Amino acid sequence: MIMKKDLGIYVHIPYCAKKCEYCDFVSGVANREEIAYYIRVLMKEIRGYEALGNLYQVRTIFFGGGTPSLLDPMNLKRIMHQLRDQFVVLEDAEITVECNPGTLTEEKLAAYKEIGVNRLSIGLQSAQDEELKLLGRIHSWQDFVDNYKLARKMGFDNINVDLMSALPRQTLDTWKDTLEKVTELEPDHISAYSLIIEEGTPFYEKYNTQAGRAMLPGENEEREIYHYTGEFLAEKGYERYEISNYAKKGKECRHNITYWTGGDYVGVGLNASSYLEGRRFTNPRKHSDYWDHARQAYTKFRTMAPQSRKETMEEFVFLGLRMMKGISKREFEKRFALSFDEVYGEVAQKQVQQGFLVEDGEWLRFSEKGIDVSNRLLVDYLLDDGKYDGR
Repeated sequence: MIMKKDLGIYVHIPYCAKKCEYCDFVSGVANREEIAYYIRVLMKEIRGYEALGNLYQVRTIFFGGGTPSLLDPMNLKRIMHQLRDQFVVLEDAEITVECNPGTLTEEKLAAYKEIGVNRLSIGLQSAQDEELKLLGRIHSWQDFVDNYKLARKMGFDNINVDLMSALPRQTLDTWKDTLEKVTELEPDHISAYSLIIEEGTPFYEKYNTQAGRAMLPGENEEREIYHYTGEFLAEKGYERYEISNYAKKGKECRHNITYWTGGDYVGVGLNASSYLEGRRFTNPRKHSDYWDHARQAYTKFRTMAPQSRKETMEEFVFLGLRMMKGISKREFEKRFALSFDEVYGEVAQKQVQQGFLVEDGEWLRFSEKGIDVSNRLLVDYLLDDGKYDGR
């Protein structure tokens, strides 16, 4: 009997009621006909991966976007039925739907329950209505509260709230107020990210100037916000298990942990990314290219060469050090048949001595000091070209 491996599935729904001004994701407004056609193509792509059903069991499913909660619940039902037809979806699988405040109704939530959705991720971003307007969001704090309480009433006991700091005109005081208001509702998970001004967005045009940058919190204030967030949420019973993610005990996002620990996952839909059998690949960004790609996605995957051992080792470190528990030297040796110290010992020990890295038996993790400059530190773990390149 073949032992099936665990698999995560990401389903991208690229449609929104309105495109937020800071958003660089592949998403936008569409009419009903375009959405209906997209769902048909998406289903075709899912069917193309049918052969994986003999090899994998599905442990997590994540509907992201865009705004999946905008969809008619019948479309989510069709997608879930397709996934269950060709995969063993574990009884305790984590199934998440991303939602925007103001888009949830009793009918939708009842439909989510019916198809097995057991986790909601609500994109609040801020509890300050003025900050929401500056972001181009179309909901208010009260819209969020109403939808959150409705979800609790309907029996959802695993809810994440997305928050965003370093916003225009945001201060430490307004951020504190947001954290206090949100934690009073006792969500199970909080993701707290800093705003990144992405080129090609309206925000880039507004804030990538001297006058625009003056409206954003400075670097010191950003660090103050970041450190306050960890301390405050710890007092409220949230454990930081990843650089930007905090959870009540047992409520960590299993789907995202798959990404950070090198697990297998398939992304279906426009611009969705996958990591499967050592191959990393991304679907096209353009609708017209995606229509053609979806018909032969699995065939294309089978012809790809796995990434090199060098690339996989680098990812093991880059992604693993995002987790607060860090990386296991023993797991590194098990995966790559090489001693961690042989490959990275000199770099790691230097960072330990500098106080950026903490060594705890077989585990290595960033210190608070290291987290502050983690992007700079991770560059040291890039390996020379040609070294360890064997597949």
